[in-house]
Amino acid sequence: MDGEMERIASFSVDHNKLRRGVYVSRRDGVGNSSVTTLDVRMKRPNREPVMDNGIIHAIEHLGATFLRNHSTWGGEIIYFGPMGCRTGFYLLLKGSRESSEVVDLLKEMFRFIASYEGGIPGASPAECGHYLSMDLPMARYESLKFLGEVLKDIDESRLVYPS
Repeated sequence: MDGEMERIASFSVDHNKLRRGVYVSRRDGVGNSSVTTLDVRMKRPNREPVMDNGIIHAIEHLGATFLRNHSTWGGEIIYFGPMGCRTGFYLLLKGSRESSEVVDLLKEMFRFIASYEGGIPGASPAECGHYLSMDLPMARYESLKFLGEVLKDIDESRLVYPS
């Protein structure tokens, strides 16, 4: 590429001020529609340990399966997957959304993961590229922790990026 690359929006958020929460990361136009990217931040960046790959992988498989099968929201889900920094997940939805709109959905999803027992969907060699990297007990623990410490009584300070 020639010249300077444009700085992407997520790098403009001051991660030193960012708390655990649910934030609108961006809204993009796609044809006549729009897509909202939500930042589901489970760990405080640069302040607490990140999640191990097995934890993130289990939450990703369970969360994506739950969301795509949801009776109300299933058709609105575009993507659910981990951030490279391992502090949370991105949830992409059809339409122009607010973070407050998905709090109840995320509470349902994290309750589902926190109480999940049995085999993780898609955790086989035919279905996944690294199916052995799954840590269900810790995925349950982190989901319960996020539910109780962040989602339960979430307020505006955890729904809008800090200035």
